[in-house]
Amino acid sequence: MAVLSQDRTIPGNTPKNPLLDKAIAALGKLPPFSPVLNRVLASLNQDNVTYAQLGELIEKDTVLAANILQLANSALYARSGTSTSVRHAAARLGMNKLMNAILGMSISRMWNQGSMPASWSVGRFNVHSVATALMSDLIAQRRPVVYPEGAFVAGLLHDIGQLLIVRSIPEEYDRVALMAATSERPIVECEQEVLGFTHGELSAKALAIWNLPAPTQMAVRFHHSPEADPSDVKAGEVKLSAVVDAANRYTNSIGISTLPRDLSEPETAPIEALGLDATVQEKLFREFQAEYSAMEQFFR
Repeated sequence: MAVLSQDRTIPGNTPKNPLLDKAIAALGKLPPFSPVLNRVLASLNQDNVTYAQLGELIEKDTVLAANILQLANSALYARSGTSTSVRHAAARLGMNKLMNAILGMSISRMWNQGSMPASWSVGRFNVHSVATALMSDLIAQRRPVVYPEGAFVAGLLHDIGQLLIVRSIPEEYDRVALMAATSERPIVECEQEVLGFTHGELSAKALAIWNLPAPTQMAVRFHHSPEADPSDVKAGEVKLSAVVDAANRYTNSIGISTLPRDLSEPETAPIEALGLDATVQEKLFREFQAEYSAMEQFFR
Protein backbone atom coordinates (compact mmCIF):
# COMPACT_ATOMS: atom_id res chain seq x y z
CA MET A 1 0.00 0.00 0.00
CA ALA A 2 1.23 3.46 -0.82
CA VAL A 3 1.96 5.47 2.30
CA LEU A 4 0.36 8.89 2.40
CA SER A 5 2.96 11.56 2.95
CA GLN A 6 2.36 13.95 5.80
CA ASP A 7 5.67 15.71 5.28
CA ARG A 8 5.21 19.26 6.52
CA THR A 9 7.89 20.80 4.30
CA ILE A 10 7.24 22.41 0.94
CA PRO A 11 9.06 20.91 -2.06
CA GLY A 12 11.39 23.31 -3.79
CA ASN A 13 11.96 26.89 -2.71
CA THR A 14 10.11 28.04 0.38
CA PRO A 15 8.01 31.16 -0.33
CA LYS A 16 9.44 34.35 1.20
CA ASN A 17 6.16 35.37 2.76
CA PRO A 18 6.01 35.10 6.58
CA LEU A 19 2.18 35.06 6.59
CA LEU A 20 2.16 32.19 4.10
CA ASP A 21 4.79 30.34 6.12
CA LYS A 22 2.72 30.77 9.27
CA ALA A 23 -0.44 29.53 7.54
CA ILE A 24 1.36 26.47 6.17
CA ALA A 25 2.77 25.73 9.61
CA ALA A 26 -0.81 25.48 10.92
CA LEU A 27 -1.22 22.36 8.79
CA GLY A 28 1.33 20.57 10.93
CA LYS A 29 -0.70 21.36 14.06
CA LEU A 30 -3.72 19.44 12.86
CA PRO A 31 -4.27 16.02 14.46
CA PRO A 32 -2.70 13.06 12.61
CA PHE A 33 -4.83 11.18 10.13
CA SER A 34 -6.77 8.23 11.46
CA PRO A 35 -5.81 4.83 9.96
CA VAL A 36 -9.02 4.66 7.91
CA LEU A 37 -8.58 8.20 6.56
CA ASN A 38 -4.95 7.48 5.71
CA ARG A 39 -6.00 4.32 3.85
CA VAL A 40 -8.69 6.10 1.85
CA LEU A 41 -6.46 9.04 0.96
CA ALA A 42 -3.69 6.66 -0.08
CA SER A 43 -6.15 4.86 -2.35
CA LEU A 44 -6.58 8.11 -4.29
CA ASN A 45 -3.04 7.59 -5.56
CA GLN A 46 -3.99 4.34 -7.33
CA ASP A 47 -3.79 2.12 -4.24
CA ASN A 48 -6.39 -0.67 -4.25
CA VAL A 49 -8.76 -0.97 -1.32
CA THR A 50 -11.55 -3.47 -0.67
CA TYR A 51 -14.81 -3.46 1.30
CA ALA A 52 -13.28 -5.96 3.72
CA GLN A 53 -10.24 -3.77 4.37
CA LEU A 54 -12.32 -0.63 4.86
CA GLY A 55 -14.89 -2.46 6.96
CA GLU A 56 -12.21 -3.77 9.29
CA LEU A 57 -10.77 -0.28 9.74
CA ILE A 58 -14.16 1.40 10.19
CA GLU A 59 -15.15 -1.10 12.90
CA LYS A 60 -12.19 0.10 14.98
CA ASP A 61 -13.54 3.66 14.96
CA THR A 62 -16.73 3.64 17.04
CA VAL A 63 -17.97 7.08 15.97
CA LEU A 64 -17.27 6.53 12.28
CA ALA A 65 -18.84 3.06 12.37
CA ALA A 66 -22.02 4.43 13.96
CA ASN A 67 -22.22 7.22 11.38
CA ILE A 68 -21.74 4.86 8.43
CA LEU A 69 -24.48 2.58 9.77
CA GLN A 70 -26.79 5.55 10.28
CA LEU A 71 -26.15 6.81 6.76
CA ALA A 72 -26.70 3.38 5.21
CA ASN A 73 -30.00 3.09 7.08
CA SER A 74 -31.20 6.56 6.06
CA ALA A 75 -34.20 6.98 3.78
CA LEU A 76 -31.89 7.59 0.82
CA TYR A 77 -30.22 4.16 1.00
CA ALA A 78 -32.38 1.85 3.17
CA ARG A 79 -34.68 0.41 0.53
CA SER A 80 -34.21 -3.27 1.39
CA GLY A 81 -34.15 -3.68 5.14
CA THR A 82 -31.80 -2.54 7.86
CA SER A 83 -28.01 -2.83 7.83
CA THR A 84 -26.79 -4.20 11.15
CA SER A 85 -23.10 -4.58 10.32
CA VAL A 86 -20.53 -2.12 9.00
CA ARG A 87 -19.59 -4.42 6.12
CA HIS A 88 -23.21 -4.73 5.02
CA ALA A 89 -23.59 -0.95 5.30
CA ALA A 90 -20.43 -0.48 3.22
CA ALA A 91 -21.71 -2.75 0.47
CA ARG A 92 -25.07 -0.96 0.48
CA LEU A 93 -23.45 2.45 0.03
CA GLY A 94 -21.08 1.26 -2.68
CA MET A 95 -17.37 1.98 -2.82
CA ASN A 96 -17.65 5.54 -4.19
CA LYS A 97 -20.27 6.72 -1.68
CA LEU A 98 -18.52 4.88 1.16
CA MET A 99 -15.15 6.47 0.47
CA ASN A 100 -16.74 9.92 0.08
CA ALA A 101 -18.55 9.51 3.40
CA ILE A 102 -15.37 8.39 5.18
CA LEU A 103 -13.41 11.30 3.75
CA GLY A 104 -16.02 13.85 4.71
CA MET A 105 -16.72 12.52 8.20
CA SER A 106 -13.08 11.92 9.11
CA ILE A 107 -11.76 15.23 7.83
CA SER A 108 -14.57 17.25 9.43
CA ARG A 109 -13.67 15.67 12.79
CA MET A 110 -10.12 16.98 12.33
CA TRP A 111 -11.42 20.50 11.70
CA ASN A 112 -13.53 20.35 14.88
CA GLN A 113 -10.44 19.92 17.05
CA GLY A 114 -8.61 23.00 18.23
CA SER A 115 -9.67 26.54 19.06
CA MET A 116 -11.05 28.90 16.45
CA PRO A 117 -11.99 32.61 16.53
CA ALA A 118 -15.53 33.30 17.74
CA SER A 119 -16.38 34.82 14.36
CA TRP A 120 -15.71 31.52 12.57
CA SER A 121 -18.15 28.61 12.45
CA VAL A 122 -16.55 25.22 11.87
CA GLY A 123 -20.04 23.79 11.41
CA ARG A 124 -20.80 26.17 8.53
CA PHE A 125 -17.39 25.44 7.03
CA ASN A 126 -17.97 21.69 7.24
CA VAL A 127 -21.42 21.70 5.64
CA HIS A 128 -20.25 24.06 2.87
CA SER A 129 -17.27 21.81 2.16
CA VAL A 130 -19.33 18.61 1.98
CA ALA A 131 -22.08 20.30 -0.07
CA THR A 132 -19.52 21.53 -2.59
CA ALA A 133 -17.99 18.05 -2.66
CA LEU A 134 -21.36 16.38 -3.28
CA MET A 135 -22.29 18.79 -6.07
CA SER A 136 -18.84 18.52 -7.69
CA ASP A 137 -19.09 14.73 -7.69
CA LEU A 138 -22.63 14.76 -9.12
CA ILE A 139 -21.61 17.14 -11.91
CA ALA A 140 -18.61 14.94 -12.74
CA GLN A 141 -20.98 12.00 -13.17
CA ARG A 142 -22.90 13.90 -15.84
CA ARG A 143 -20.17 15.60 -17.86
CA PRO A 144 -16.77 14.53 -19.22
CA VAL A 145 -14.35 16.07 -16.70
CA VAL A 146 -10.59 16.05 -16.31
CA TYR A 147 -9.88 13.57 -13.48
CA PRO A 148 -13.52 13.03 -12.42
CA GLU A 149 -12.51 10.65 -9.60
CA GLY A 150 -11.03 13.67 -7.80
CA ALA A 151 -14.21 15.75 -7.88
CA PHE A 152 -15.43 14.93 -4.37
CA VAL A 153 -12.02 15.41 -2.74
CA ALA A 154 -11.41 18.68 -4.60
CA GLY A 155 -14.79 19.99 -3.50
CA LEU A 156 -14.24 18.83 0.07
CA LEU A 157 -10.81 20.47 0.39
CA HIS A 158 -11.19 23.52 -1.84
CA ASP A 159 -11.31 25.93 1.11
CA ILE A 160 -8.83 24.27 3.46
CA GLY A 161 -6.56 27.24 2.82
CA GLN A 162 -9.20 29.52 4.31
CA LEU A 163 -9.37 27.33 7.41
CA LEU A 164 -5.58 27.49 7.80
CA ILE A 165 -5.67 31.27 7.48
CA VAL A 166 -8.31 31.52 10.19
CA ARG A 167 -6.35 29.20 12.49
CA SER A 168 -2.96 30.80 12.03
CA ILE A 169 -3.49 34.51 11.27
CA PRO A 170 -7.02 35.34 12.48
CA GLU A 171 -6.47 39.11 12.62
CA GLU A 172 -5.46 39.17 8.97
CA TYR A 173 -8.43 36.97 8.11
CA ASP A 174 -10.76 39.47 9.81
CA ARG A 175 -9.22 42.26 7.71
CA VAL A 176 -9.82 40.25 4.55
CA ALA A 177 -13.43 39.46 5.51
CA LEU A 178 -14.17 43.11 6.37
CA MET A 179 -12.59 44.35 3.14
CA ALA A 180 -14.62 41.86 1.07
CA ALA A 181 -17.86 42.77 2.87
CA THR A 182 -17.45 46.55 2.63
CA SER A 183 -15.93 46.76 -0.85
CA GLU A 184 -17.90 43.91 -2.44
CA ARG A 185 -14.67 42.82 -4.10
CA PRO A 186 -13.98 39.10 -4.62
CA ILE A 187 -12.49 37.43 -1.57
CA VAL A 188 -9.41 36.32 -3.49
CA GLU A 189 -8.61 39.92 -4.48
CA CYS A 190 -8.80 40.97 -0.84
CA GLU A 191 -6.63 38.05 0.22
CA GLN A 192 -3.99 38.91 -2.35
CA GLU A 193 -3.92 42.53 -1.17
CA VAL A 194 -3.80 41.79 2.56
CA LEU A 195 -1.91 38.48 2.65
CA GLY A 196 0.04 38.33 -0.59
CA PHE A 197 -1.55 34.97 -1.48
CA THR A 198 -5.02 33.44 -1.86
CA HIS A 199 -6.74 30.61 0.00
CA GLY A 200 -6.80 28.65 -3.27
CA GLU A 201 -3.01 28.79 -3.50
CA LEU A 202 -2.71 27.73 0.14
CA SER A 203 -5.22 24.90 -0.37
CA ALA A 204 -3.13 23.56 -3.25
CA LYS A 205 0.03 23.68 -1.14
CA ALA A 206 -1.71 21.73 1.62
CA LEU A 207 -2.80 19.04 -0.86
CA ALA A 208 0.75 18.86 -2.23
CA ILE A 209 2.08 18.29 1.29
CA TRP A 210 -0.50 15.53 1.74
CA ASN A 211 0.67 13.99 -1.56
CA LEU A 212 -2.77 14.11 -3.16
CA PRO A 213 -2.99 13.80 -6.96
CA ALA A 214 -1.81 16.77 -9.02
CA PRO A 215 -5.16 17.25 -10.84
CA THR A 216 -6.87 17.69 -7.47
CA GLN A 217 -4.24 20.24 -6.45
CA MET A 218 -4.86 22.18 -9.65
CA ALA A 219 -8.61 22.12 -9.14
CA VAL A 220 -8.44 23.70 -5.68
CA ARG A 221 -5.72 26.13 -6.76
CA PHE A 222 -7.91 27.56 -9.53
CA HIS A 223 -11.41 27.04 -8.15
CA HIS A 224 -12.02 30.81 -8.20
CA SER A 225 -10.39 31.29 -11.61
CA PRO A 226 -10.79 28.16 -13.76
CA GLU A 227 -10.10 30.24 -16.87
CA ALA A 228 -6.50 30.58 -15.61
CA ASP A 229 -6.11 26.83 -14.97
CA PRO A 230 -3.43 25.51 -17.37
CA SER A 231 -4.58 21.88 -17.06
CA ASP A 232 -4.64 19.95 -20.33
CA VAL A 233 -8.19 19.38 -21.56
CA LYS A 234 -9.25 16.93 -24.26
CA ALA A 235 -11.97 17.77 -26.74
CA GLY A 236 -15.34 17.76 -25.01
CA GLU A 237 -13.89 17.76 -21.48
CA VAL A 238 -14.19 20.46 -18.84
CA LYS A 239 -11.62 21.34 -16.20
CA LEU A 240 -12.09 19.98 -12.71
CA SER A 241 -11.48 23.50 -11.38
CA ALA A 242 -14.51 24.71 -13.38
CA VAL A 243 -16.64 21.97 -11.80
CA VAL A 244 -15.57 22.95 -8.28
CA ASP A 245 -16.11 26.63 -9.10
CA ALA A 246 -19.66 25.94 -10.31
CA ALA A 247 -20.43 23.76 -7.28
CA ASN A 248 -18.95 26.31 -4.87
CA ARG A 249 -20.93 29.19 -6.36
CA TYR A 250 -24.16 27.22 -6.37
CA THR A 251 -23.89 26.07 -2.75
CA ASN A 252 -22.99 29.58 -1.62
CA SER A 253 -25.98 31.00 -3.48
CA ILE A 254 -28.46 28.71 -1.70
CA GLY A 255 -27.12 29.63 1.73
CA ILE A 256 -24.77 26.70 2.35
CA SER A 257 -21.81 29.00 2.85
CA THR A 258 -18.98 29.54 5.29
CA LEU A 259 -20.23 33.02 6.13
CA PRO A 260 -23.88 34.14 6.36
CA ARG A 261 -25.03 35.92 3.23
CA ASP A 262 -28.12 37.49 1.74
CA LEU A 263 -29.79 35.05 -0.62
CA SER A 264 -31.07 35.83 -4.08
CA GLU A 265 -31.71 33.36 -6.88
CA PRO A 266 -29.62 30.15 -6.96
CA GLU A 267 -26.55 30.71 -9.12
CA THR A 268 -26.95 28.07 -11.80
CA ALA A 269 -25.26 29.84 -14.75
CA PRO A 270 -21.81 28.29 -14.07
CA ILE A 271 -23.39 24.82 -14.05
CA GLU A 272 -25.24 25.53 -17.28
CA ALA A 273 -21.96 26.79 -18.79
CA LEU A 274 -20.49 23.33 -18.25
CA GLY A 275 -22.92 22.02 -20.85
CA LEU A 276 -25.74 20.68 -18.67
CA ASP A 277 -29.18 21.39 -20.10
CA ALA A 278 -32.28 22.24 -18.07
CA THR A 279 -33.51 18.65 -17.83
CA VAL A 280 -30.16 17.37 -16.60
CA GLN A 281 -29.89 20.27 -14.17
CA GLU A 282 -33.30 19.52 -12.70
CA LYS A 283 -32.28 15.93 -11.95
CA LEU A 284 -28.90 17.13 -10.67
CA PHE A 285 -30.42 19.54 -8.15
CA ARG A 286 -32.93 16.93 -6.99
CA GLU A 287 -30.23 14.32 -6.41
CA PHE A 288 -28.00 16.87 -4.71
CA GLN A 289 -30.73 17.81 -2.27
CA ALA A 290 -31.39 14.16 -1.43
CA GLU A 291 -27.73 13.38 -0.81
CA TYR A 292 -27.11 16.60 1.10
CA SER A 293 -30.12 15.97 3.34
CA ALA A 294 -28.77 12.51 4.17
CA MET A 295 -25.22 13.74 4.89
CA GLU A 296 -25.73 17.16 6.48
CA GLN A 297 -26.42 15.85 10.00
CA PHE A 298 -22.90 14.45 10.30
CA PHE A 299 -21.17 17.81 9.70
CA ARG A 300 -22.96 20.35 11.90
